[in-house]
Order: sequence, then C-alpha cells, then structure tokens
Amino acid sequence: MRVLFDNDKMIRTVRRITHEILERNTDLQDLVLIGILKNGVPMANMIQTNIENFEGVTVPVYELDISGYRDDLEIESFEKLDVNLSSKTVIVVDDVLFTGRTVRACMDAVIDLGRPSKIQLAVLVDRGHRELPIRADYVGKNVPTNINERIDVKFGEGIYIYNNEES
Repeated sequence: MRVLFDNDKMIRTVRRITHEILERNTDLQDLVLIGILKNGVPMANMIQTNIENFEGVTVPVYELDISGYRDDLEIESFEKLDVNLSSKTVIVVDDVLFTGRTVRACMDAVIDLGRPSKIQLAVLVDRGHRELPIRADYVGKNVPTNINERIDVKFGEGIYIYNNEES
C-alpha cells in the first residue's frame, strides 16, 4: 500500500476542483451536482460546501444509483432519482475514473431525468485504462496505474493505492 493523498491534500484538491468548476460555470442557478453512489456523494457534498463558502450560493446535490444502468450487471430493482434535469448544467462527481463504464451508465441515468444543457465530469483521480472514450473535465490527479492495482478513497483519511494481491 502507498499513500497517494493525505486528507489535507484531498481537501485542497477538492477546493481547487471547485474553483475550476466556478471558473467554467458562471450561472450557478442552473448548476446541479450529481454524486455517484458511494464515493461520489461525499465529494459532491464537499464541492457544494465550497461553492456555498466561496459564492454564497447553495447548489443542489443529488445521490445517483447507477446500478440499473450498468452494462455488466442485471439489476431488476434500484432506486431512480426523481428530479428534472432539463436545461441544467450537471456536474457528475465520482472519486476514481477507471474504465469509463460507470460514467457511461451515469450519463444514461442523467439523460433519463431530462435533457441537461451540459454534462461535465469531476473526479479526484484518473487512473487510466479507459475502455470507453470518456474523459473528465475536472481532475484532481492523473495517476497511471497497473491494471492489478486499485485505488481506495477514504474521505477523512486519504487516498491509497493497493496491489490486488495485498489484503
């Protein structure tokens, strides 16, 4: 195991991502944050708090279960979000971007909720190994990894890289 970020660096990185989001999105009234369950949600909440502290505007955060939209799982019942995202700028938030399949499933779910004007992606870590042509608009850190490694984000602690053979 090796430490990629400690908690302080993670907080600073999310703060930087928030500033980048604010620079590119001046109309905060139409901005919506979608946190992908599980680890996208705490990061989306951190971004929401930062926007509130920097701009005095509360941007809505929604938790999105994408399990029913995945192409590698057959889920019969999952909780669908009940919100209209038409004409909104949607920032999809997740902790790690890997193959791109989670983000593809998320975009399908978002489009089912209306036709947003834009969909953007914010991630803490982009580890490569894409299987789909997806890239993040906001990246905390690009970390080339081996396919046999995994990255664990633990909010309040830090970000760790493990070899899959490690326990």
